[in-house]
Amino acid sequence: MPFPYIHETEEITDSLRKSVGGSFIALPDGYTHYQLEEDKDAETVVLVHGFSVPNFIWEPTFRFLTEAGYRVLRYDLFGRGYSDRPKTTYNLDLFARQLHELLDALKITEPINLFGLSMGGPITATFAARHSERVKRLALFAPAGGAAIPQTRIYKLLLTPILGELLMGLFGKQKLIDGVAEDFYEPEMIAHFQKQYTPQLSIRGFGRAILSTMRNDALGDSSAIYRRIGELNNPTLLIWGREDKTVPYDQAEIVVASLKQVRFHTIENSGHIPHYENADEINPIILDFLKN
Repeated sequence: MPFPYIHETEEITDSLRKSVGGSFIALPDGYTHYQLEEDKDAETVVLVHGFSVPNFIWEPTFRFLTEAGYRVLRYDLFGRGYSDRPKTTYNLDLFARQLHELLDALKITEPINLFGLSMGGPITATFAARHSERVKRLALFAPAGGAAIPQTRIYKLLLTPILGELLMGLFGKQKLIDGVAEDFYEPEMIAHFQKQYTPQLSIRGFGRAILSTMRNDALGDSSAIYRRIGELNNPTLLIWGREDKTVPYDQAEIVVASLKQVRFHTIENSGHIPHYENADEINPIILDFLKN
């Protein structure tokens, strides 16, 4: 086990893939873990997660839209969940390419309804800007990139070669587990969420992937990408929790100004993941957007 990532003791093996459920598909950069509720005659919705929490974060949305009759795809970004951790640069180019190659491999060729959460916002926006003919509607949930995230002292230290690896290896696991609690407004769901989140941290390559993502501007200023999306005139839904501590609510103004056909919903008493924490309120908004 390479120092300093002493807690990363597992490899992604065939036996592990069989044990976690879902499906796996080989793409040029590695295997991608995904779940697709198959109904080829239905409209397709694709769910893209954010910085570190894998596809289980979409569970309420995935189940709701499946039951509503949609063909729904969710998957783990490279370096997260049970997708591979290729030794490459983790940036928006990689993640947009992964999405493109996944759709091609699954033979999803019709225009899709594309949902992005947090860092999934600039990923989906990058994909839509490059492949506008493949996107029918875009839904953004507290999207990162309206402005660059504030760089705290610890964040700057993590960007420093060698020192960043040492800090991530020794302290990163617990900091990440504690950090996902900040996504919630109410505490009731936190323990269960952290229990689902933690297993991926033991798979080799996770810390390396997280650091590479931080160092290659995937969390930087993506306002130019959002302006490009605004020029495309795709119907767009924007949802933001008023009490978001992860991607502050005041960034919503920047994103709204970049988009043209946008429906903007502020969710009161909600943090960074309103679709998860406030599913009963959000699901009807999503369904209305898809039907109209």
